[in-house]
Amino acid sequence: MEAHCSTDIFLFEGFRLDRRGLFRRCEDSTLTPVEIGSRALEVLRVLLRRPGELVFRHEIMAAAWPRTVVGDNNLNVQISILRRALDQEDPQGSCIQTIPGCGYRFVAPVKRVEANPHSAIQTISHGSGPSPPRLSIVVLPFVNVGNDPEQHSTLVDGITEDLTTDLSRLESMLVISRNTALTDRDRHVDTGRIGRELGVRYVLNGSVQQSGKQVRVTARLIDAATDAHLWAERFDHGIGDLFDIQNEITGRIANALGLELIAAEAARPTENPDAPDYILRGRAAGLRPSSRDTHAKRIAMFEHALALDPRSAEAQSLLADALAHRVLDRLTDAATADMARAVALVDRALAASPRSPTAHLAKGIVLRALDRCEEAIAECETALAINPNSAGALDNLADCKLLTGSLEDAISLAQQAIRLSPRDPRIGYFCIRIGHVHLLQSCPDKAILWLERARGAVPEIPFVHALLASAHGLKGDIGRARVELAKARRLSADNRWSSIAHWNAVGYFGVPKVRTLMETTYIAGLRKAGMPEE
Repeated sequence: MEAHCSTDIFLFEGFRLDRRGLFRRCEDSTLTPVEIGSRALEVLRVLLRRPGELVFRHEIMAAAWPRTVVGDNNLNVQISILRRALDQEDPQGSCIQTIPGCGYRFVAPVKRVEANPHSAIQTISHGSGPSPPRLSIVVLPFVNVGNDPEQHSTLVDGITEDLTTDLSRLESMLVISRNTALTDRDRHVDTGRIGRELGVRYVLNGSVQQSGKQVRVTARLIDAATDAHLWAERFDHGIGDLFDIQNEITGRIANALGLELIAAEAARPTENPDAPDYILRGRAAGLRPSSRDTHAKRIAMFEHALALDPRSAEAQSLLADALAHRVLDRLTDAATADMARAVALVDRALAASPRSPTAHLAKGIVLRALDRCEEAIAECETALAINPNSAGALDNLADCKLLTGSLEDAISLAQQAIRLSPRDPRIGYFCIRIGHVHLLQSCPDKAILWLERARGAVPEIPFVHALLASAHGLKGDIGRARVELAKARRLSADNRWSSIAHWNAVGYFGVPKVRTLMETTYIAGLRKAGMPEE
C-alpha cells in the first residue's frame, strides 16, 4: 500500500476529503463537516486512492487497522457507515460496490489533487468523467509586478485569498482553493492543463502593481478549454489601509466576474439543458430592464429548472424573487396568486438551505412586496452577512431603508452597490435610489444629476422619467418637466401618471414620514409638471 500523504485532497460526488476530514458541499458552496469516525475515514482514503479498482479486504484492513488483529465484521460496519454518509438514498445505488468474496470498488468519479515540490497541480482522474461544472473556476495567485517584497507577502497574497473566498460565496460557484492552485509565479501558466487537471471551466489570474501612492490590480478571466480571454479589467485604488484596499478591490472583481460568468454560461449553446442551465438563463434575463417580457422569460426559466429539479433551493429562491419583483413592478394580472406562491417557495428554500444568501435575499424581496419593510431589512442584512459583496442585496436594502425613512442609509447603501459593481446592468436602479432620496430631501439639483445618470442606463423605466419630471417641476423648468412626464406616461404599463388620484391609488409608499415627504416634494413637482388631480 502507498503511504498516506496528508496533503491529498479527494473531490467526488459533492464531497471533499482532505487531512481535516470529510466535508459535504452545500448549495450555498460552503463546506459542512460529515461526522464519521477515524476508521471510516481511513477506509474511504484507501478506496479513493484507487478509484474504479478492486481493493481486497485484507488491503483495506491492513491500512485501517495497522498491526492489529480484528474481525472481518469491523470492516463491514465501517462500509455501512460510509454508505449511509455518502449515498443519501441515491436511486442509482451505492458509490461503494461490493465484490462478493473479494473486497470493494469505489465506482463514482474521483479527482485527486496532490501537492509536491515539482508540480503545482497533479490530478488523477477515474474515467473521462463529466464535463467541468458550469460555474467552476480556479483562482491563481496574483503576480507582483513591482519590486516590493513586503507588498508581495501582504497585498498580493491577500487579494488572491480574498478573491477565492468572495467567489465561493456566489451561488452554485465551485472555486478551487488557493492552496491547490499554488504555482511558480515566474513561470508561464498553461491554463488548458490546469482546466483539465482540476476539472474547471475558467481560470482567473492577474497582477498587482504599486506605483507611488496608487495600486493597480489587473484581473483576467480565461476560458480553460480554449485559452480565450473572456474578460479583463483594471482596478485602481489609492494607497491606504491594506485591508480596505483588499476588501474593495476583491469585492469589485467578484461582482464583475459573477456577472460575466452568468452571461458567458447563459450564452453557451446546450442541446439538452438541465436545471442549472435554466437557472443561469433566468439569472441572465433578470439583468435586463424590467418589462412584462423580461419577467415572463425569467419566470419561465426558473419554472423549467424546478420541473427538472423540484428540490433545488436556488431555483425556488430565484422563482420567488422573480414573482415578487413582477408584483412590485405591477406587471402581473395575478398579484395575489404570485405572492402566495412566492411565500411558499422561499419558505421551502430557507428550510432546505438556511445559509443561502440567495434565499435570504429572496425572502427580503418577498417581504418588501408585502409592504413588510422592517422584516425585509433583517433578511437583506442576513444575506449581506453571508455575502457582503452582493450588490443586489445592497440595492434592495437601500430601497427598504428609503421606505422606512432612513434616507441617509439608503444613499450610503446605494453608493456602496455602485462602488462594488460599477458596470452592473442594474446600476440604473442604484442611481434611481439616490436620486429619489435627494428629491425627498428637497435637493432637486442633486436629484437630477443622479436621475439623468439613471435615465442613461435604464431609459425604459418610467419611474425615472417621473422622478425627473418632478425634480424639473420643483426647479421651475416646466418645459423639461412636461417632456419627462409625457415619457413616463408613454412607457407605463398602467395609468398611474395620468392623475394624482391614480398615483395615490397605486399602493405602498413607505412610513408616514416618507409619505409626507412624497407629498411635499415628488407629488408637488408632478403637479407643477402638469399632472391633474383627477
